[in-house]
Amino acid sequence: MTTLRRISRLVFDNSLLLIVGALAGVVWANVDHGSYAALRDARMPFALPGAGEHATVRDLVNEILMAFFFALAAKEVWEAMLPGGALRDFRRAATPVLSALGGMAGPAILYVAGAIWLGQFATLGRGWAVPCATDIAFSYMIARMVFGKGHPAVPFLLLLAIADDAFGLIVLAVFYPVAPMQPAWLALAVAAVILALVMRRHFRSFWWYLAIPGTISWMGFALSGLHPALSLLPIIPTLPHGPRTDEPPHWGPSGHHSALDEFESWWAKPVEVIIGVFGLLNAGVAFSSADAATWLVLVGLLAGKPIGIFAAALVGTKLLGLRLADGIGRRELFVIGCAAGIGFTVAVFTATVAFAPGPLQDAAKMGALFSFLAAFI
Repeated sequence: MTTLRRISRLVFDNSLLLIVGALAGVVWANVDHGSYAALRDARMPFALPGAGEHATVRDLVNEILMAFFFALAAKEVWEAMLPGGALRDFRRAATPVLSALGGMAGPAILYVAGAIWLGQFATLGRGWAVPCATDIAFSYMIARMVFGKGHPAVPFLLLLAIADDAFGLIVLAVFYPVAPMQPAWLALAVAAVILALVMRRHFRSFWWYLAIPGTISWMGFALSGLHPALSLLPIIPTLPHGPRTDEPPHWGPSGHHSALDEFESWWAKPVEVIIGVFGLLNAGVAFSSADAATWLVLVGLLAGKPIGIFAAALVGTKLLGLRLADGIGRRELFVIGCAAGIGFTVAVFTATVAFAPGPLQDAAKMGALFSFLAAFI
């Protein structure tokens, strides 16, 4: 193996492009914010639902290209829920979902308690949802680096993060409404799933599923008010797949030549490039003076997340009869909670909704940005 191939394998296997992109975004935004914003907000010659008259470069990445990242994450979760997978039955699959609720309650309680203790609840209270967020891309990357490919903690974290994102959408719609939700449009996503199931009889290539049901589902999500990057999540389980009864799920070509495996094999490296660009365009938070909002968000993410996830999982397994996947104990559960504490770009987005533009919003964004410290923990 040549040196160049070794370097390439190291970069792609460890999602280093995401780290490099995020660091570049932070540095660039603080050295020359004007040119950074010009790239991030450059207009595209088309519009997207909810993006105004023209989509920006960041809209293109966040709402279209990131759909393929979430699709790969959905594949890993789906395989973990198939026979032989780490989350193969309801009692195992329900645990990360319950943990996601705990991972939202813990940060919210700490944030609100801190704001009351500081006597600033009237000013800061609206930001309680900021530390509830989990950045799927970054937390997933850290989990893969810590646990390695194929470890059951990885799909556990992915399902937890996806559930966290779903609950987060409900929180945004109920407590921070920007525009009314239009759930009737989700009928398009339902129709897309039905169409994909019908297509299984005749179409073996994954491209057909992306081009037709995938596009229909994307439109349904976008028009309903849900984040369109999640639109391929219901489509992935419909792709033809090989048997998984005798092998654990893992990231990378599986040896089976089904549409699901070919989808992963084709998109694995392009997605690494996509999340690198995602990090570049979303991590550019300009530093400003830190204040109470910064520390409340940071404590909520670094302490509230692991405490909430750990406590919810214990309640589920000790009192509700749920189960942890084989290979996940208390030590792994704590590490999962720390990885989920990386709120980063999702928490930054929530801060822009919770607070009006200004010093308070910037301070909350700083707390979200600094949550990457959870990776070192």
